[in-house]
Amino acid sequence: MKKSRAVITLILTVLAIVALGWVSVNGIGEDKKGSAGNIKQGLDLAGGVSITYQAVGDEEPSSEDMADTIYKLQQRVEGYSTEAVVYQEGTDRINIEIPGVSDANAILEELGRPGSLYFMDMEGNIVLTGTQISNAQAGTYADEMGNTQIVVELKLTEDGTAAFAQATTEAAVNQDIIYIEYDGNVISAPSVNEPILDGVAVITGMASIEEAEKLASTIRIGGLKLELEELRSNVVGAQLGEAAIESSLLAGFVGFLLVVVFMLAVYFLQGFAASLALAIYVGLTVVTLNAFDVTLTLPGIAGIILSIGMAVDANVVIFARIREELATGKTVKSAMKIGYQKALSAVVDGNITTLIAALVLWLRGSGGVKGFATTLAIGIVLSMFTALVVTKMIMQAMFALGLKSEKLYGVGKERKTIQFLSKKGIFFGVSIAVIAAGFICMGLNKANPDMGQILNYSMEFRGGTATNVTFNEDLTIEEIDADVIPVIENVIGAGNIQTQKVSGTTEVIIKTRTLSVEEREAVNTALADNFGVDTEKITAETISSTISNEVKKDTIIAVVIATLLMLVYIWFRFKDIRFGASAVIALLHDVLVVLAFYAVAKVSVGSTFIACMLTIVGYSINATIVIFDRIRENLTEMKKAELKDIVNVSITQTLSRSMFTSLTTFFMVAALYAFGVTSIREFALPLMVGIVCGTYSSVCITGSLWYVLKTKIKKKSN
Repeated sequence: MKKSRAVITLILTVLAIVALGWVSVNGIGEDKKGSAGNIKQGLDLAGGVSITYQAVGDEEPSSEDMADTIYKLQQRVEGYSTEAVVYQEGTDRINIEIPGVSDANAILEELGRPGSLYFMDMEGNIVLTGTQISNAQAGTYADEMGNTQIVVELKLTEDGTAAFAQATTEAAVNQDIIYIEYDGNVISAPSVNEPILDGVAVITGMASIEEAEKLASTIRIGGLKLELEELRSNVVGAQLGEAAIESSLLAGFVGFLLVVVFMLAVYFLQGFAASLALAIYVGLTVVTLNAFDVTLTLPGIAGIILSIGMAVDANVVIFARIREELATGKTVKSAMKIGYQKALSAVVDGNITTLIAALVLWLRGSGGVKGFATTLAIGIVLSMFTALVVTKMIMQAMFALGLKSEKLYGVGKERKTIQFLSKKGIFFGVSIAVIAAGFICMGLNKANPDMGQILNYSMEFRGGTATNVTFNEDLTIEEIDADVIPVIENVIGAGNIQTQKVSGTTEVIIKTRTLSVEEREAVNTALADNFGVDTEKITAETISSTISNEVKKDTIIAVVIATLLMLVYIWFRFKDIRFGASAVIALLHDVLVVLAFYAVAKVSVGSTFIACMLTIVGYSINATIVIFDRIRENLTEMKKAELKDIVNVSITQTLSRSMFTSLTTFFMVAALYAFGVTSIREFALPLMVGIVCGTYSSVCITGSLWYVLKTKIKKKSN
């Protein structure tokens, strides 16, 4: 690179940091597009709309019908936000909370009024019901003449496909009409031109995309098992105050500074280049979250802050390689070139493996899992770009400007090979003991009458009681946190209390664990004594878990599929299934160890639990891939060495990377724990355990496990 180009590169780097920083703070235009403040926020940060439906009919709906309806509504409201939640209230009510919106009437109009939907032939026979429609979407397509047609596409269930195939086969003979009725009114009357046998039907003749979207929305909402009517709708305020956001941002700032100081202290000039790239990474993350319209919750902010620590991972891998090349006597220029080349496979494989997991979680997951997957994918792509492109350009520019001394880059030191395999029995034994202790503790928790569950499940998993209180004055969130919540905690003897203000009123919704009749009366008395509220205006309802069984099932299925795909990818890339099997077993090990910590420490298992576990899986696989990449390389370069020596050398060579990346990530999480609010600490504490455990398993377990599989399970010869 010429000096003139190097100067331009550094100037552009500085301008990019300044521009991205300015946009992140101020945004562009009146709408402040691209700014952190313009990112769609979740219920906990910005509030939203709460809508309560009640099942219509004299008989109480079955639990199966309620669960099915809740699940279908959950899928539909995710169109507004992946962080929207749907849960049961009482025996026949369903509550929907959608963050980032403030017009309840508009939501009700767009969502539609749940009612009965039927498809009827010209003789008045019902040929299809709304429950046999799996989805309905508005869209466009080009007809045979090349004209754009606005349509509604219907996808049917398996039994709906069979029923509709028979009905349309008969109707197609005379191109009869099939009427679509909603609550007794005809909402569409399309004619049947040909039999529809594959379960996909298209309704044409829409005058506008708005008309098509309205029809699709009505068909979707009419596909519920229960007929519902709106009971009430409210605009609710944020669950957390400004202090929670400010403390999280402070944690991010402190953690960022710690990472920068560490990178400068350890990697000198390379650390400076990585720090500049990291600043660009943060700015790009904010802009990209805007572009993809991601709904951000407080755990989401924590995830982004965590990603800052993880973003330096690729840089650490590359820098370690450059130092190794310098130690062999190569020039700085040559070492940089070879270092990037040798590190590329580890960086790409590690990130693609995690990206596979993110993609599957986004496709198969529900609710907050989709939001987590989106944030994770954004972080992976941007971190690869900044490490492989931005950092490299900055380093080349500084080299071209005369910063060529080896001392500025650091020279790798020869390390004595650590005999990890000789201690594999101890490592395996410790892991088995910790996991076993976790299961024993779960059993003790289950037997404990005060707990009764293997883990300390919060209301997101177990459900609870929602108490609606009308105060005599409009309390702020900070006043509620400081004055009201301690009173409730003292009465029920438990924490993890969530509150929501109802906009335009003095009402506050207080969500707690499930309360007995006596506890409800005690809460009412305490509120009356301490705040002078009218107990006649206090109402309480039992609410179901906001994380439904279907969401749990979808998440488990997504994780299983992602794990299998990661296994296949590692098998494909390393040409040996034993690498993939070792990696998957190590991931299971990390999850079980962290689960044991949840059981022993009785940390609340809430909405952040799933995100915590998924983060640990994504974090741990990267370190494992780096070690496996070095084993693969040394198998070629150390052909005469014994297999155990190759494994020991490979782990030793990558040890600094494993330790340093863990430290940078730990800095960020520790800052979250030190400055964050309670819900963030409940996320950060087990995550710190996961970081330590992930490092331990990658260094001490995976290599040893691969060696055991390699020596005990031989490949079949052709």
